Amino acid sequence: MSMLSVSGLDVRYGPIQAVRGIDLNVAEGEIVALLGANGAGKSTTLKAIVGLAPATGRIDFAGEAISGRDTEEIVQRGLTLVPEGRRIFPSLTVAENLTLGAATRRDRAGAERSRTEVLELFPVLSERAAQPAGTLSGGQQQQLAIGRALMSAPRLLLLDEPSLGLAPQIVDDIFDLILRLKARGLTILLVEQDAAAALDIADRGYVMANGRMVMEGAAEALRASEQVARAYLGMAHEGPGHEANL
Repeated sequence: MSMLSVSGLDVRYGPIQAVRGIDLNVAEGEIVALLGANGAGKSTTLKAIVGLAPATGRIDFAGEAISGRDTEEIVQRGLTLVPEGRRIFPSLTVAENLTLGAATRRDRAGAERSRTEVLELFPVLSERAAQPAGTLSGGQQQQLAIGRALMSAPRLLLLDEPSLGLAPQIVDDIFDLILRLKARGLTILLVEQDAAAALDIADRGYVMANGRMVMEGAAEALRASEQVARAYLGMAHEGPGHEANL
């Protein structure tokens, strides 16, 4: 079943067209990676999907059109974005940040269940619930940003550059977390600067350049692509054994 379907998506900021005719699909239960160089239009695409960028085209979520709807309604339907740079509220406590994540919900009991699940998933957030969020480490802030998004009870989670600025070991932890979220039944659309790591955990992927979609396919096929390797994995294929270097 298609969870998200985007057709003919255009995004324009005044005279600048940032996204041109994007088509993409995410099936229920998948991790789909959206790759491309800086400025390719990846983050703009995610913002357009959740109503945070001016867009034309058609966007369907769980079989219903959400094009033109406001962000609050889109979140209430079960589609949530974790933005690039985390965007937590640094002066508020960890607990207050999580509470804000449930702002669009009307079911208090359900929100409390989500809080319990988030704190079980991220024990450090439970330990530091009363601490100002701005005093957390970068990795902990990323956990908080994801936890805050999970408080809205999403069916589809959009993750924008979750590894940005994090140490390699923390990045490994974040990608392990993404796989655990998938195992819990969450569908994920992932924008990620580390293309090799993204393709390691993704089922399928798309590649953008200059606001357009230029390639799509199974993650394994994209990893094996000479074009993707040169442009986004930082290396060229070197015959047998090259995959170990990705």
